[in-house]
Amino acid sequence: MQGTVGELGEFGLIRELTARLPLTPAVELGPGDDAAVVQAPDGRVVATTDVLIEGRHFRRDWSTAYDVGRKSAAQNLADVAAMGAVPTALLLGLVAPADLPTTWATEMMDGLRDECQVAGAAVVGGDVVRGDTIMLAITALGDLQGRAPVRRSGARPGDVVAVTGWLGWSAAGLTVLARGFRSPRAFVEAHRRPEPPYHAGPAAAELGATSMIDVSDGLVADLGHVAAASAVDIDLRAADFDVPAQMADIGQAVGVDPLVWVLSGGEDHAIVATFPPSVQLPARWRVVGEVTGPARSGGRVTVDGAPWERTGGWDHFTE
Repeated sequence: MQGTVGELGEFGLIRELTARLPLTPAVELGPGDDAAVVQAPDGRVVATTDVLIEGRHFRRDWSTAYDVGRKSAAQNLADVAAMGAVPTALLLGLVAPADLPTTWATEMMDGLRDECQVAGAAVVGGDVVRGDTIMLAITALGDLQGRAPVRRSGARPGDVVAVTGWLGWSAAGLTVLARGFRSPRAFVEAHRRPEPPYHAGPAAAELGATSMIDVSDGLVADLGHVAAASAVDIDLRAADFDVPAQMADIGQAVGVDPLVWVLSGGEDHAIVATFPPSVQLPARWRVVGEVTGPARSGGRVTVDGAPWERTGGWDHFTE
């Protein structure tokens, strides 16, 4: 499709975007009315939201529009899964300059749609507004299916800490991109399009997870939220983490210890949870530490018994 979103107009753009969207059985009414109608058999709705801004969360010279759509959906749907819920629906608020090529908007919507399909959800509506910078405001919804939500505050002394999904791949890919390269491709693609293990969240809830969080800001930083909310201390074992040989090669080439990416790198959207030690975990879960006891000073995370100085994490209002 040629032209810009300004030439197409607000309602023409909405028609082009919504025409690309299939629905799921959970959606009784999709885009096109004043609001969508999504089933909530459980009687409760899990809801989360994020805002992504060009230049801060994504770059058009590093990622395609399709990549941006996949990533923006993934990071929200992963939050739903980390509560132990099944993703059901997603809404998009799009701010776009008038000179944005229409193809960028439609390809972004294709990515959003396809990532929702991976998670079993559907894009059910949203809004478009003219602005100076591309911004995406994403709201994701989910269904607990009768389960209690798995919160950050339930970890208990003696629990094991286990992870499923990739760790450090996105951070390694970002490092590669920042140095002007596009390979190794697997790591660059992990940064452009994370692959959260959506089904692992509800499965962990069924297994009896006591706390859970998705790894968006780095494993140590995100487990720090669990430790603080649960008033416990957590210790991780460095030897129990998998560092792929190719990641180690990248680290050697750029002078970075790959364990820093594994423990401090964000945006992989792996899932980390705590479980009672009696739980028999499937092979997809890797036990990497334990809850060592009640918090001695507000809850902390250590690695091999020592503080981890490079905790990672992100605060938009600090440098």
